[in-house]
Amino acid sequence: MVEPRAEHDFVVVGAGSAGSVIVRRLLDAGHSVHVLEAGPVDDDERVHSPQGWPLLLQSPLDWAAMTVPQKHANNRSLFWPRGKVLGGSSSLNGMIYIRGHRSDYDAWAYEGCTGWDWDSVLPLFKRSEDHVDGESAWHGKGGPLPVSRITEPHPTATAFVEAAIALGHERTDDFNGDDMVGVGFNHATVRDGRRMSAWQSFVVPVRDSPSLTVTTGARVHRVLLEDGRAVGVEYAAEGRLHRAHAAAEVVLSGGVIGSAQALLLSGIGPAAHLREVGVDIAVDLPGVGENLHDHLLVSNVYEASRPLPPGKANLLESQLFTSTDPRRPGPDLQPLFLHLVYPAESYPVPEHGYTIAPGIVRPLSRGTLRLASADPEAAPLLDPNVLAERYDLEALVDAVELCREIGGQRAFDAWRKAEVAPGPEARTRDDLREYVRRAVGTYHHQVGTCRMGQDNLAVVDPELRVHGVQGLRVADASIMPSVPSGNTNAPSIMIGEKASDLLLAAS
Repeated sequence: MVEPRAEHDFVVVGAGSAGSVIVRRLLDAGHSVHVLEAGPVDDDERVHSPQGWPLLLQSPLDWAAMTVPQKHANNRSLFWPRGKVLGGSSSLNGMIYIRGHRSDYDAWAYEGCTGWDWDSVLPLFKRSEDHVDGESAWHGKGGPLPVSRITEPHPTATAFVEAAIALGHERTDDFNGDDMVGVGFNHATVRDGRRMSAWQSFVVPVRDSPSLTVTTGARVHRVLLEDGRAVGVEYAAEGRLHRAHAAAEVVLSGGVIGSAQALLLSGIGPAAHLREVGVDIAVDLPGVGENLHDHLLVSNVYEASRPLPPGKANLLESQLFTSTDPRRPGPDLQPLFLHLVYPAESYPVPEHGYTIAPGIVRPLSRGTLRLASADPEAAPLLDPNVLAERYDLEALVDAVELCREIGGQRAFDAWRKAEVAPGPEARTRDDLREYVRRAVGTYHHQVGTCRMGQDNLAVVDPELRVHGVQGLRVADASIMPSVPSGNTNAPSIMIGEKASDLLLAAS
């Protein structure tokens, strides 16, 4: 039995980084909004502590997705944490605020996504911000999202910066400033020692609005279509099916997995695949679930010579942006430092240690998301096809070599006991290729399954409207044609700002 729900102007599916922004901006403009979130309220204290995120992985607040076995990574299935809570992955992530390189967005525009070039999106980034430094050419003041600096860095995070500088890398004071290339300390979505998720920043201040309905524990089963138009969604909650109706538009902000899965379950996707799993075809849209990709990383783990002191920030305090080729317009490597052991799969885990995480941010490999069945509660099949492209493997090996050089610098002498992964037995480049295949993991930056564009495999147009369906948009990291050169939370928040402008212009 389906229980009807009252109609709102907008239904937003997903209360994560983009969805939270959209909810706030629609409310501010006087619209009524019903937001549906599969997870619970964000009242777990581990969410709000900047040091709490490792404890959230594989917790009830984590979708804890697993990929299918990866052909080019020793047939291993990779663990993909994704937030299942108000705030989505912005309640689960490491709180690093990075926008990416201007060439990322200019490339989107060059490929036909007009209005998404760097000069067009920079004001949207700034509009969200309440940066500790105040208003500048690069930062905003007075927006809902607090962005702070790390003022008391961990001594090993400082050692990382000093070691990279000793190798000739430039020090940068702001990865979101004039030039993101270099080594330095991160800016973070933290204020007064508390995580500031998108939900806490954008929605909690207006949570009591009579125009807002929030339903948690809501698993969306399909978009409701009438005469080619989205009029609402059907969802399961508390053991029953419900319907939420939208007078204006439905917005999918369920993330790279959730939004594509919702489209496919609604019969919007590749016709052949939908037939295979027994879903009635509403719109043959072949690009849904294509273009799945992710930033990759491994762990260069060190055993420490003594216990490390506790940190005061987000455990992810410093990093380096650099390139495999200085002729590139932007960086393609992002080694990240953690003053904890982030284990490399199948390698020993020392009691006391730290990790330099070699990472690539311009991957070329692409994969797919597919339904396992027509059951809306079944997890989809995730195949990012990691390391399929030779460049990805070689660039990640380059990153490992760079991180080992950094880890061997004098700045770490006071802390370093021994390298645990890949370990001293890994001497040649072939050894490191095998290490990468054996231990490659994710930066948790999956994108692309509802790609924006104008070609036959695009899912949404540059105004985020789903091709072939009226009244339906997608707004989250799934619309990214290619992943930006950095952490994806800030770009997802920017997508929420852009989507809000598009929705309001059409209303």
